Amino acid sequence: MTSKKRVYFRLQVASANAVVVLGDFNNWERRSLRQQKKGLWTTWTTLTPGRYEYRYQIDGEWRNDPKAPVVPNEFGSENNVVVVE
Repeated sequence: MTSKKRVYFRLQVASANAVVVLGDFNNWERRSLRQQKKGLWTTWTTLTPGRYEYRYQIDGEWRNDPKAPVVPNEFGSENNVVVVE
């Protein structure tokens, strides 16, 4: 049986009103991040081992995670990648 691992999504955005993460791990449905102190937005989910693509939306605008690798996507932009081991 493959165990799931907790994966954290964190993004530093001081001036945002809303931050969501979307990825192939949740069928690209919006998952809201909670604002912490000093503009840090966070959430987490549990995932089985594998490779996942995701992106953030900040106030409705697509953004990459500056701390994660990127790969081209079918829309001519990029997705971030997280690998769960």
